[in-house]
Formats: sequence, structure tokens, C-alpha cells
Amino acid sequence: MGLLREDTLASQSDMVFHAYEHVKSITRLYAKTFYFASHFLPKEKRNACFAVYGFCRFVDDIIDESPQEDIKTLGLHVLEQWQKALDYIYNNTTTELSDSNSLFISELVKNNPILIAWADTLRKYHIPQELPTELISGIIMDTNINRFDTFEHLYKYCYKVASVVGLMTSEIFGYSDKVALPHAIDLGIAMQLTNICRDVGEDVDKNRIYLPSDECISFGLSPEDILNKRRSKALSDLIEFQIERALRYYVSADKGIPYLSKDSRLTVQLMSTNYRRILYKIRKNDYNVFTKRASLSVSEKVLAVPRALIRNFVA
Repeated sequence: MGLLREDTLASQSDMVFHAYEHVKSITRLYAKTFYFASHFLPKEKRNACFAVYGFCRFVDDIIDESPQEDIKTLGLHVLEQWQKALDYIYNNTTTELSDSNSLFISELVKNNPILIAWADTLRKYHIPQELPTELISGIIMDTNINRFDTFEHLYKYCYKVASVVGLMTSEIFGYSDKVALPHAIDLGIAMQLTNICRDVGEDVDKNRIYLPSDECISFGLSPEDILNKRRSKALSDLIEFQIERALRYYVSADKGIPYLSKDSRLTVQLMSTNYRRILYKIRKNDYNVFTKRASLSVSEKVLAVPRALIRNFVA
């Protein structure tokens, strides 16, 4: 019995190790800015952040990679299954599920590497269930909303798909005071606004316009102007308006970094520093958000390290 138990524990340990390797590979492939910054975290915190990103990336891809005609059927069905998997992990229950569905969810949790890494992370860090649930509800918004009337409407979306990620990772980073959390929310808003400015052209290809409709109108732009990828001074002015808004959120976000655990501050400062530099790249590209994708080279990311170190030393 002793040998059998040791073999079982070793097998579980191997599964967890490979699960973290899997989410690490997802992060390295799709989140290069964060992956670079994560190297300054202790290994356990780094792995936990990979688990969070792997989960977020997978549920986001369920919608983004589903054929348009299948989004409301297959995509939403898979998201529903993952919500039930979350319930299983948090509550260790499959209440109100049929026997066959209960078995499916149980097997999904036990064998999917992303969920294995997520479950292991939850054993080490307290991440409230409402946060990943809020993320899923935000991703569902992408199935039925492709325009945002106002910034207040867009803000709610940004909070769900980005700020809750900041709140989840804050529980991993650690903080001395909950005053850090509103600033984590602001960093999520800032980063999502950065994504929106950078990806205008890519979103148009999916018939999505995340720039608030009332602000487009105030700058003299119609949906057709954006959908037809017409560059103009009005569009440049609108993008600059969004850049300035995002930069204000970055300023607020930086105020929360001193409240984080010392071993996590450099990573968050690098994320804030490098991600906002994408906005500067958009300016450098003369606001061409249709054919030039603003991104940073590895050397540019490395050059941000000394500045981030100085800021953390001062803090």
C-alpha cells in the first residue's frame, strides 16, 4: 500500500509539473511581454501566473477561434463546460449535473493540463471564484456585442476581461494593503485600452469596433470609416485621445506597485512600463493601426529593466 501511494503521488506530481510546463508554453507563445517580465518572479509565483494566463487564454480562444456560425452554439457550450469545471474545482461538487455530464466535468478537471495547473494554484493562493467567473462573462460579451456605445460601456468590458486578471494575479503577487487593488484594476483597464488601440485593424477584420461609438462620432468618424480602414487626421486624433486616456490609467496603476510584495514589484513595473511603450510605438507609426502592428523587440524590453529597477528602488 505504501509503495502504491508513493507511485500515485509521484504520478500526480508529474501531471502537475507537465501542466505547468504546458501553461508556461502558452504564455511564452502568446504573451511575450508578460513572459519576459515573469522571469523576475519567484518560481512558484511565476508558475501560478502562467496558470492564470493559460486559463484566460484558453477561454478567450474558445470564442475567438470558433467559426462565426458556431460561436453561439459550440463556443458557448464549451464555455459553459469550463464554468462547470470551475465550480467543480472550487466546490468539489457537480451538483445539479446529470451523471454523464458530472463524469465528463470530473474527467476534464483531472486530465486537462490548464485546469490541473489552475487547481494546483488555488491550493497555494486564494483567488475568489467570482473573478474567473467574471472573466468568462466578459468573454461571452464578445459573442453578442461588437460595438460599444460609450466609454462606460467599454469600461465594463475591459474590467471583466482584463482588470479581473490583475485582481487574480494580485493574489499571487501578494500585497500589504488592499489599497493596491483599485490600482490593479486600473492597470487592467490601461492594458486593455492599449490592446484596443493596437488592434483596431485586426478587430475590424472580425467586424468588431471597440472604440466607443459616441467618441467616434464626436471626432467625425462613421463606422464605415473604420470598417473600410480609412486613415485620416480624425482617426489619428481619436487614437491619440485613447492613448492619453490609457496613459492616465497607467499613472494610477503605478501608484499601487509599492503595496505589492517586494519580490513581485519589478515584474509588475516592467509590465506597466513595456505595455505603455506600445502606445508610444503607435504614435511613432503615425497612428497607422491598420497595417503596422505596434510591438516591442526583445532588446527594447530589456532596456526597460534598469528604469524599472530604479523606480522600485525609489519606492
